[in-house]
Amino acid sequence: MNPFRIALANLRIPDTPEESVALAREAIAQAAGERAGILCFPECFVPGYRVARRPALPLDPAFLERAWSSLAAAAAQAGVAVILGAERAANNSRLLTALVINRDGTFAGFQDKVQLDPSEEGTYSHGSGRRIFQAGPLTFGIVICHEGWRYLETVRWAARRGAHVVFHPHFDEDPPINYRAAFADPANSFHEKAILCRAAENTCYFASVNCAGAGASTTSAVARPDGSLLAYQPYGKPGLLVADIDIAAATGFLAARCKDA
Repeated sequence: MNPFRIALANLRIPDTPEESVALAREAIAQAAGERAGILCFPECFVPGYRVARRPALPLDPAFLERAWSSLAAAAAQAGVAVILGAERAANNSRLLTALVINRDGTFAGFQDKVQLDPSEEGTYSHGSGRRIFQAGPLTFGIVICHEGWRYLETVRWAARRGAHVVFHPHFDEDPPINYRAAFADPANSFHEKAILCRAAENTCYFASVNCAGAGASTTSAVARPDGSLLAYQPYGKPGLLVADIDIAAATGFLAARCKDA
């Protein structure tokens, strides 16, 4: 067994961009107290995901630079790697992205959202390319929201390149029907079943993180490489979901048997 502790920031939805940074700094410090090696935030947690009832403010690169620097300093002080759901400007476009911060506070780079939900196309542009990242002995990939639910090849791409875990920052708060009897209950939407499928079909861990919205149909969860559920956060309850994964169990065996990715 080769254990590695991961944490998912299942936090309440921030009311302002400034609050998103404050909440993120608190979560990084808490992850250090939990002895986590890496902490992943939901989709666009900083400055906050743009939805209809929260009008889209102009993209503010100066604010984002300050926020990233502040959180990089927090990561370095805590000794925790961070996957920060964010947005950024590139090539005159606004992109949904995940910024990876190393445990020493340096930037490892971005994984932009390549495949958008149709509802996002009026606000964001499609990114391009995929990356693999490293946090000590842990190799990982990132797929953002819609990519992980419906495009299984995005997870396979990472698993075939050695990812022990694929992190899945997403955002959901207002389902049309809200059953939530139990994780992946048959009455729920397909989304939580997809978490289990992405892990099983690639023999890797899949770690999905959402905000703690009162009406969210999905919550943060970690699935094992055999497709079983390792851990999940109670619906609507803010806090960190902490899980110990076994790097040795994430063989990528089934992903490797597919020759077209």
